[in-house]
Amino acid sequence: MSNGQLAGIDGDQWRHLIERHGWRWNAPQNQEDGAHLCCLILAHGAGAPMDSAFMEEMAQRLAAQGLGVLRFEFPYMAQRRLDGGKRPPNPQAKLLECWREVYQQVRPLVTGTLAIGGKSMGGRMASLLADELGADALVCLGYPFYAAGKPEKPRVAHLAELKTPTLIVQGERDALGNRQAVEGYVLSPAIELCWLEAGDHDLKPLKASGFSHSDHLQTAADRIMAFVC
Repeated sequence: MSNGQLAGIDGDQWRHLIERHGWRWNAPQNQEDGAHLCCLILAHGAGAPMDSAFMEEMAQRLAAQGLGVLRFEFPYMAQRRLDGGKRPPNPQAKLLECWREVYQQVRPLVTGTLAIGGKSMGGRMASLLADELGADALVCLGYPFYAAGKPEKPRVAHLAELKTPTLIVQGERDALGNRQAVEGYVLSPAIELCWLEAGDHDLKPLKASGFSHSDHLQTAADRIMAFVC
């Protein structure tokens, strides 16, 4: 699609929205004008921005397969980009408000499937809103099922009732949700878990596993593409 616009949407209108907010857009490749479009709004984690190496690579891998990826930053991260100062994430209410604003602006412009999700905290915030927003799908990369070192205090109450079709791609040794702990939780049947062997919170495996980080990122991209589109 020329200029990276959405199918059926004026390219200038779409570019203006992206530029005005400072968002990042990876246009789906190998799609012709008028094609059915799938789009994923992907939010960053607590400590890294929307253009971190992880976010860049995932967006590029997904776009290469035909899934458009839109990235944005929460207010605290956007401010850090301006002044360079490190600060903690905004209160949850502010993060959710930001998610709602982004979704409400993007939804009218997407002609096909619109999924939401994110890395770690970004995915968790999306999971709290997925049903409310009526998103077509939810994708979480390295879901923070609990704070580091506190598996006895899981953040899963809402996941038991989630209705939105959900894919969680998780490393088996994720410090915020390892396989042994997560398999003991009661999760909604709408949730599909994709476990990556010996993967950590960034989906990076142990060398002894025989897998590379690139292998796991590609597996994640393949599963997301099949799930969303």
